[in-house]
Amino acid sequence: MLQGAAAGVVGAAGGSLLGGNREAIAQEGDGSDRTTGSLIPFHGYHQAGIATPPQTVGAFASFDVKATNRAELTELFRALTARARLLTSGRTDPDASADAPPADNGILGPGVVRDDLTITVAVGASLFDTRYGLQERKPVRLKQMEPFLHDDLDPELCHGDLLLQVCAGHRDSAVHAMLDILTHTKGMLKQRWSFHCQRNPPRPTGTPRDWFGFKDGIANPDTTDTAQLDKVVWVQPSTDEPAWAAGGTYQVLRIVHFLLDAWQKVPVAQQERVFGRRKISGAPLYAVSDDAPETFDPVYTNDPQGLITPLNCHVRLANPQTPETASTSTILRRSYDYERSPSLDGQPDLGHLFCCFQRELDTYIAMQTRLEAEALVPYISPRGGGYFFALPGVRDDQDYFARGLLT
Repeated sequence: MLQGAAAGVVGAAGGSLLGGNREAIAQEGDGSDRTTGSLIPFHGYHQAGIATPPQTVGAFASFDVKATNRAELTELFRALTARARLLTSGRTDPDASADAPPADNGILGPGVVRDDLTITVAVGASLFDTRYGLQERKPVRLKQMEPFLHDDLDPELCHGDLLLQVCAGHRDSAVHAMLDILTHTKGMLKQRWSFHCQRNPPRPTGTPRDWFGFKDGIANPDTTDTAQLDKVVWVQPSTDEPAWAAGGTYQVLRIVHFLLDAWQKVPVAQQERVFGRRKISGAPLYAVSDDAPETFDPVYTNDPQGLITPLNCHVRLANPQTPETASTSTILRRSYDYERSPSLDGQPDLGHLFCCFQRELDTYIAMQTRLEAEALVPYISPRGGGYFFALPGVRDDQDYFARGLLT
């Protein structure tokens, strides 16, 4: 892989990006473009797929790295970069010859399918063990996720050296990209766990709903506000973090199984008090109309005893709106819903792949610690996930993932 596939991948990607004869572009004879979605730029100070508006489909896969030394690890990250650069550009490798196996798996048909594709790479704390001499370069707060009070973590669904997040407008685009990356890194990555997820469409408008029927992720920072994102999401230069980490961010994944049988026995009025929002509108509990905007801010100053918004409801514990919790109440959510095969006893396996980004990992840990006391606890079972560090962006054609970390 290192001498053959990776080198070939870099060459193929470079040729495609330069617009030579190697690029395959799907254009009808009349010049109409058969692409779906748009092209989201790959290069940048930050990776795409973080502050990018969430696409409909998300695929998350965690891996153990099998590289035997730092040189091989570097080639792995170069290969990942080359594939991500090529795939997100809306291009495919050309076939070598009519007699050779096809260069592309053909899932998307011939030519370009951009489909809002983003490929985001993050690393786990275990990558910084003694294998590659990276111990002194580990992000300061990166560690393995430990169980919270009510977690039921499955070791086979936790942690990992490397995390791939692939998001797109349609599932075939995400599957195509994930399979392509696995093909070109064969032997260098061993998959630990993976989830293919979706974001449900707004019903009827506004924020999508989760499997509980509630609107999920209403409160989020403004991703167009650069100053706010610098404050709450992106690691900044000249801090206690290693210099290479500037432009990256801490990523949290939590695989949360929903106990739907128990939830569906709860009256709607009680469900609303568990969440702290109206089920139909998504508005705070003080807004009684079904047409009330979900963007109304919850107000707790006139409700110190929790008579309107219970003290142990989800939204109030996530952000109690007190001076003491102000610094640990803002994260950038990018969550998806999943559906997997039923359990052996026939119970459905539906849930939430909670994903968030924050400049300080302790921001999330403090928030989740408060949520140990939430009224939602009897209806959820956190099963896995992990803490990762989403790498800084790939700046240009000469750059690659983790270059600052590895050089």
